Amino acid sequence: MHSPWQDTTLPAETRAAELLSRMTLEEKLAQLVGIWPGSDAGEGDDADVAPMQSEVNAATPDLQSLLADGLGQLTRPFGTAPVDPTEKTKALAEDQRRIADANRFSVPALVHEECLTGFAAWQAAIFPSPLAWGASFDPDLVEQAARLIGDSMRSVGIHQGLAPVLDVLRDPRWGRTEETIGEDPYLVATIGTGYVRGLETAGVVATLKHFAGHAASRGARNHAPVSIGPRELADIVLFPFEMALREGGARSVMSAYHDLDGVPASGDAWLLTELLREQWGFAGTVVSDYFAVSFLELTHRVAGSPAEAAALALAAGIDVELPAQRAYGTPLLKAVQSGEVAEELVDRSVLRVLTQKAELGLLDADWSPEPPALAADAPVDLDPPALRDAARRIAEESVVLLANRDNALPLAPGARIAVAGPLADDVAPLLGCYTFPRHVGVRHPELPVGVDLASPFAALRAEFPGADVTLAKTPRDAAGADVVVMVAGDRSGLFGRGTSGEGCDAADLELPDGQGELLDRLLDIGVPVVLVLLTGRPYALGRFADRLAACVQTFFPGEEGGGALAGVLSGRINPSGRLPVGVPSGPGAQPAPYLAPPLGRRGDASNIDPTPLYPFGHGLSYTSFAWEDASADATELSTDGGTTVRLTVTNTGALAGTEVVQLYLHDPVARVTRPVNRLIGYTRVTLEPGRSAEVRLGFHADLTAYTLAPGERIVEPGALELRLAASSEDIRHTVPVTLTGPERRVGLDRRLRCPVTVHPVHPVHPA
Repeated sequence: MHSPWQDTTLPAETRAAELLSRMTLEEKLAQLVGIWPGSDAGEGDDADVAPMQSEVNAATPDLQSLLADGLGQLTRPFGTAPVDPTEKTKALAEDQRRIADANRFSVPALVHEECLTGFAAWQAAIFPSPLAWGASFDPDLVEQAARLIGDSMRSVGIHQGLAPVLDVLRDPRWGRTEETIGEDPYLVATIGTGYVRGLETAGVVATLKHFAGHAASRGARNHAPVSIGPRELADIVLFPFEMALREGGARSVMSAYHDLDGVPASGDAWLLTELLREQWGFAGTVVSDYFAVSFLELTHRVAGSPAEAAALALAAGIDVELPAQRAYGTPLLKAVQSGEVAEELVDRSVLRVLTQKAELGLLDADWSPEPPALAADAPVDLDPPALRDAARRIAEESVVLLANRDNALPLAPGARIAVAGPLADDVAPLLGCYTFPRHVGVRHPELPVGVDLASPFAALRAEFPGADVTLAKTPRDAAGADVVVMVAGDRSGLFGRGTSGEGCDAADLELPDGQGELLDRLLDIGVPVVLVLLTGRPYALGRFADRLAACVQTFFPGEEGGGALAGVLSGRINPSGRLPVGVPSGPGAQPAPYLAPPLGRRGDASNIDPTPLYPFGHGLSYTSFAWEDASADATELSTDGGTTVRLTVTNTGALAGTEVVQLYLHDPVARVTRPVNRLIGYTRVTLEPGRSAEVRLGFHADLTAYTLAPGERIVEPGALELRLAASSEDIRHTVPVTLTGPERRVGLDRRLRCPVTVHPVHPVHPA
């Protein structure tokens, strides 16, 4: 006879409520915390993954002392130190058996890991950074990759992935630029929703972060205050989260570190409860970013003790304190026992946590700690061919050809190629901050990276086996070459230990570590220079642009990035990536996102020109495309109507290639200032030479909606322009549309995306 909470015929929330009703206060609170075994290992400044980790760990009890009351979460058993995947899978299963056996209700822990660039574990496949996902403009491919990543995690006993990051980039000086998908909310929303669908389809809980506004910090400083208005918050910052919840089905949200107009996000009841739950209907769990509950006391100073921090966070809507127990442990227990905190708030969060455990099968009577990977009786492989293939495809699709003067690329097969730059023969520029080798592995130099990687130089030598490919350590070494490939890039790291990554913010957008000066010297020797960028953010290229033979941009392309890059340089791969963020001309301190109203662009009122050197959406190909027959089925619509925009794209070149068709909205007159161009749809169109396809984009008036005032989003009548474009500044065709009828208020039922289909056009052959 099973207990009611083990009855799989009952709804998950009913089962959770049955279990909750039988728990003591101590058992309830145990479900709201995690522990982080191994996080206190090591010594010195490099031992900590995050600020204040040591201080918080000092207040965290060990696993054994918690077992009698149960445990909510286990933090990063694979991602804290290098561990053999097979041995760790067995050890995790044993830990789970021990946890379940020790508490009265046989409830195991929910296990979470980072997965921003693939499963962040030693020997696991390393994917390109999210900024590279954005450069692919391919949400379907990102969804397929996320499904494989989720399958890999679930196979070893992981239940929750701390991804994707849905922060919309506002200033690329921010160190976490590499973690964002780009500077456009529609691109971030659609790509991010694809990633969510992939994880959730695999049975892994996707965690949306960082809720909300973290990337809009003053001066692009990590954890710094955010000062934005309600319209920017609603229409830019919150939009990707709304889509990922409504269409992706994400089951968890992570609170952010910053404060918005003085209110810390982790203590904001309007954000975490009123908006997220009451307005949006979110029913999953809210978890704190690591130590964010304690930061209410330790950094924000809006709480005077751990108990006050716990009370504030719990009331705001944070269900689980991560990564370890501090405020939600003994301090919260005493606050509830004394009546300072209502036990109903504890019950509210525990119900959500247990409901999710029921959905994951962790309350089932036949639950087993043995994950699927152990059933195969074979070594656990976290970097199998299918995952490497997915990583390769994203890497290849995300390479952006910025410039190609006089067809300098592809490189001639027999060319004498000098490869220069301090990172040319290093794998570091392939890897973002949340890859295991850069996040954790740098603290273990005695161990190998764990996966096969080829540096840019090694990949070029493999790509050109019959050519003279040499490593130029000085400009003099490059003087005798036919072409110089200058590899410039970032070394990602944490909290100042890199040129990109969390806590590695930039004062300006000059190429880091003197690489700009080296590039100047190489350009002076008189040999054509191809600049290859492997970075976590865009850098200012204006002073080099007229002297470069070609320029290629990648964003931490992962384990297959070297081959993808070499394939583009050789012509084996026709580049199809597009910029998810504009490349600035100068390194100035206030770069502007492309989503600017007229006064945010170049004008007579200021001597500073914020126009990017290469705009959002830009990218070149080795073939050419013609865009013809742009039209709309109807050009006069009601404010609740729609139409189909049509365009025929033809590959007019000699090579197969992919064009990225982008649809922008231009609203000439509105009641508040609006962006000059705003992306509302896009698609990749792959064509053989001479072939054509009709692109059909489903436009609805809902896509014009904007926030007039807090809580008031409208569609208004008037003239619009639908702009079919190859970038935000390269407008190929304009289709005028007029909305008629009354102004209309829209809510959560509005359409969020532009559906796009591509239909091959078969040539007509004469009889």
